[in-house]
Amino acid sequence: MNKITSMFLHRNGEKGGLLSLYFCAGSTSADDTSRIILTLQRRGISMIEVGIPFSDPLADGPVIQTASTRALRNGMSLRLLFSQLKEIKSQVSIPLILMGYLNVVMHYGFEAFFSSCRESGVSGVIIPDLPFDEYLKSIKPLARKYDVKLVMMITPETSAERIRQIDNETDGFIYMVSSASTTGAQQSFDEAKSEYFSRVNAMGLKTPRMIGFGISNPQTLQTALRHADGAIVGSKFVSLLGETLDADKAVTRLYKELGVV
Repeated sequence: MNKITSMFLHRNGEKGGLLSLYFCAGSTSADDTSRIILTLQRRGISMIEVGIPFSDPLADGPVIQTASTRALRNGMSLRLLFSQLKEIKSQVSIPLILMGYLNVVMHYGFEAFFSSCRESGVSGVIIPDLPFDEYLKSIKPLARKYDVKLVMMITPETSAERIRQIDNETDGFIYMVSSASTTGAQQSFDEAKSEYFSRVNAMGLKTPRMIGFGISNPQTLQTALRHADGAIVGSKFVSLLGETLDADKAVTRLYKELGVV
């Protein structure tokens, strides 16, 4: 069974509580990816989103853009990342998600990419700039063939019709982007964002949902956990990892700043 499916099934219908972290592979050094993943797993993180560095990450704010630039300078590549993940595959029990842009995946080759995902223990993929129609036509069959969940993003501007299409055509989880802007920490979620969370919650979707973009303190974390199955922290953790260059210390500081016991 795919680890994403297993993670949500084992929750017995409970909402909230899942915490996923994002980091960009190679941003501290080219050989740190495995250590970071195993550290986050040991510290109780539910799921890990590993960023594939790219020279023009349009959906990302300055913190993740900087991390991506550092990773490329450190020599990180998709091929190297797959080899690192394959080495620790037997030690990883939680879902790993790769987040990368369409250009990188196309260059690697779609079928080769999904085959490498399965071989290296990757459970899901996020491609922010993948058109939904292209997903249905070309990517969905490959994702099913290799048992890799393709995670689609929705924003406050996504229509109810498109949200229901995504719910019907995917079965990993839906990534609820808290706003239409790029990634980055926010001090609070305003009334409009809370209304968006409640509106989607009321749709009765079958697919689990995780909320990301802007989660950096107890208020934003708890709001996300009230309205979805879990929260994804990106920029805040990337900043702490960049400051400490130590995943264990970065998680300790993150837990403190999020108010996690």
